[in-house]
Amino acid sequence: MPLEPAPSPAVDVPEALKAGWLELWYQQKIHLRTLVPSGAEALIRMRHPAWGVVPPAYFIPDESDPHFHALSEFVIERAIEDWRYLLEQIGPVDLSINLPISFLADDAAVRELCYRIPDHAAFAGLLIEIDSNEVVDNLDLAIDVARRVRLHNIGISIDNVGANWPSLLGLPNFPFVQLKVDHQYVTGCADQRLKQTVCRRIVELAHDVGAQVIAQGVETRADFLAAHEMDFDQVQGYLFGKPMGVKKFARSRMHFSEKQPAS
Repeated sequence: MPLEPAPSPAVDVPEALKAGWLELWYQQKIHLRTLVPSGAEALIRMRHPAWGVVPPAYFIPDESDPHFHALSEFVIERAIEDWRYLLEQIGPVDLSINLPISFLADDAAVRELCYRIPDHAAFAGLLIEIDSNEVVDNLDLAIDVARRVRLHNIGISIDNVGANWPSLLGLPNFPFVQLKVDHQYVTGCADQRLKQTVCRRIVELAHDVGAQVIAQGVETRADFLAAHEMDFDQVQGYLFGKPMGVKKFARSRMHFSEKQPAS
């Protein structure tokens, strides 16, 4: 955290991009049954010369901001660069990035994204996480994009699924490859039946349509055991590691097996 919040708009996206202050941090995803690493989510951070590491809440612009597109392009380009770095250091790592639905509404941007996908035998594909509220509010667009990018080794993951899960029921030929349950329904779920009910419904929905389902926000062993009992496919959260810079992530991945919690 920075020593003091970055006063908006003291640092805007163009300044941060030009100065090279932006970077991606990675948080591990874990296959729940085997406890082996199962990819990582890229999360944007700013390393400000005065304030230190600044979380995105202090500098991410509104989607209507004309610079949001440039920020999304940075995320794509840096994630692919980091994938190549990780390939050299520890082998291939499946990565996911976060993009707004507005970026994917731009046909030219989608074509450029598909063009940038690495043509490498070790590249298993890119996941794009889109917030569930954006998907629900723009369902036809989200479905169309998901179907188009699948042809280019890109899958769409619906992020932060929660009480809005019924809106995803009954979709023909469900095109999304993954659902991520909102952390507010996962953290503390071991002791709260209502949270468990929502989680179970989302797990059932995902498995009924052949999608993977992730519990994000797993912070305790009790939450992990609850996620295991509810039949999640993957887990993500502080129990298995906080987000970290790509070099630190590579080092931690090398030693991950030594830090796995007992099943």
